[in-house]
Amino acid sequence: MRVPFTQVDAFADAAFRGNPAAVLQLDAWPEDALLQQVAAENNLSETAFLVPDASGEADRELRWFTPKAEVMLCGHATLASGHVLLSADSSLARVRFRTRRAGVLEVARDGDGYAMALPAWAPSPQALPRIVAALGCTAVETLWHEYGYALIVVESADVVEQLQPDVPALLAEGGVIVIVTAPGRDTDVVSRAYAPGKGIVEDPVTGSAHAVMAQYWTRRLGRDRFTAYQASARGGQLTVRLDGERAILGGRCTTVIEGSFLLP
Repeated sequence: MRVPFTQVDAFADAAFRGNPAAVLQLDAWPEDALLQQVAAENNLSETAFLVPDASGEADRELRWFTPKAEVMLCGHATLASGHVLLSADSSLARVRFRTRRAGVLEVARDGDGYAMALPAWAPSPQALPRIVAALGCTAVETLWHEYGYALIVVESADVVEQLQPDVPALLAEGGVIVIVTAPGRDTDVVSRAYAPGKGIVEDPVTGSAHAVMAQYWTRRLGRDRFTAYQASARGGQLTVRLDGERAILGGRCTTVIEGSFLLP
């Protein structure tokens, strides 16, 4: 069976930057095991799967898989999915996705890029000594969100950029997504993100991480929005605006591959 396949560099204004995501458009859900095999075959940080939303609540149902597991929220693959659908139909101003655990998400046109609405999951202060030790840094603050996000605030962009974490020690923490952040240089905020327990040693650009950081940084900066840079090898820039319980992330996308995936 031939399935439309698109690979998109999300949070990128040119190819080979930002975070690559595969987007597959299906007519109906196959077995979860097959979805996981496809994601493992793609070997990207996330593969997004779309089917028509029969409920009428949204335009598509959306699920995300890393090479190892399904995740409850993925920002960059949601942005990529919006880019694929909006690029295919110039009459659409926005698309809505119904997800299993993160509610209804939206991607809308915004100038030459997109604005994406994600839930703003606010973390709370909590000691995380094993994670800090695995990172090999000194933390200014440590926070935790129950969905498995550790937010480690450090002193400067230099600390973020020079991190050399102990990956096996982070892997021992299970499926935790570890976000390290500090005030930026050319942007308000800089960060990196690690999730070896989910099959992603370092994520190039992490939308959900910025949704988790939204309330922390808007409160610290004293305003409702900020600019951000994720300092991975590929790198990615985005904007973040806090709107009640939603984080509105802005960014661009670049399509790099179009074709068909041959499902068995």
